[in-house]
This record gives sequence, C-alpha cells and structure tokens, in this order.
Amino acid sequence: MAWTCSASTNAALVDNLVRKQLLTSARAENAMRSVDRALFVPRSGSPYQDAPQLLPCAATISAPHMHAMALQYLESRLVPGASALDVGAGSGYFAALMAVLVGSQGTVVGVEHALPLSELASNNLAAFARTAPSAAPVIMRTADGRAGAADKAPFAAIHVGAASSQIPQPLLDQLAPNGAMIIPVGPEYGPQNLILVNKDATGAVSQRTICGVRYVPLCDLNHQLNLNYNE
Repeated sequence: MAWTCSASTNAALVDNLVRKQLLTSARAENAMRSVDRALFVPRSGSPYQDAPQLLPCAATISAPHMHAMALQYLESRLVPGASALDVGAGSGYFAALMAVLVGSQGTVVGVEHALPLSELASNNLAAFARTAPSAAPVIMRTADGRAGAADKAPFAAIHVGAASSQIPQPLLDQLAPNGAMIIPVGPEYGPQNLILVNKDATGAVSQRTICGVRYVPLCDLNHQLNLNYNE
C-alpha cells in the first residue's frame, strides 16, 4: 500500500500518504507539507516517488512513508522549544521536518560522518531555512553519529536513519527523560526492525518493535565508502 503513494508534487505525495492512512497526525502532515522533498533529493532522483533515493557516499534518503511513520512516533516529543537529534542525516530532509516542529526556539542537531553528505545537508538546509523563518536552525556536524552529540544533550527526540546492529549506548544516554528514539536495528544484510525506544520520567528505558525494515547500515566511514548500491 505504501508504494502507491508516489506523486508528481510534494502536495500530492502528502495527500496520498493521508488518503492511505499512512500519515494521520495533523502536525506531522503539516510539517511534511511545508518541507518540499525536492530540496533534499538530487536532481537525478525522483523526489515524490514513495521509494528510497540514492545520495552520494552510498547513502539514501528513505521513502516518504518511512519518514511519515518515524515522524509520527516522535511528533509528541517534537514540541516547540524541544531539542532533537538526527543521526545519519543524509541530505537533511528529516532534520528539516524536526526543525519545523520544534520551531525557532528549539534545537536540532544533524550528524553525518561523510563530509560530502554533511556539506550537502548543510547547503540544503540553508536553502530550506530561507523559506521557513519559523523553523529551528539545524546544526550540522561531520562526526560518527553513533556517538551522538553529548554537548547538546539531552534530546527529547532522536531519529536514526541507518540500521545499527544494536542501539548505541551514547544515544540511550543522551535521550531525555520522557523522550523517544526511532532506530532501525539489525545486521546489514539480515532482518532489521524499526524500534521505538521510550525513556520514562525516572530514566527507565523500554523498547517496542514497530515493523520490519531494510536500511543502509549505521557503520564506520570506511565501510560506508566501500558500499555500492548501484551494483
């Protein structure tokens, strides 16, 4: 069902996600309407196709229905003034969605370990910021996302855009009380699951499996640069 949401414009794509009941949160819907995917997909790609799109350095921007799902699980924590972290920020799209929801008083940090991707995301986000003055500025960093961004923690919401063999402890540590994290977990070529991690007011952590997924790996930089999804 999700793959039938492709369209020729951003508005029509969101309309399809809503009609298929893949996007049911009004706040998430409004955010996806305000962030045009075409700003974050290379010209050689298809920004409104409901499928992953290739980025430099063997990375991808996830399919729109996956971003809709992740955003809805995090939306209740992405309140005005909140802090958020996007690990494996890719071209910057999901960080932009977070920035819209937390608003100008919020904080969004995006992390990419490949410099070309970090620069791409920074440029895309700068272009987006000129059209969205009420969104939070996004701080892009070139670093290993598995280490998070301790100096900006704690985060009310953490989104991880690549699959980790296990949930990195630094990300758990940097999740705020009453915070939530969405992360795909599983081996690079094996079964992966999208996991929702919640931390309650006392700091206790719980996990829930949302669905099976297939993501590029959350790995070290050398490994990523040796990946080739065009073969």
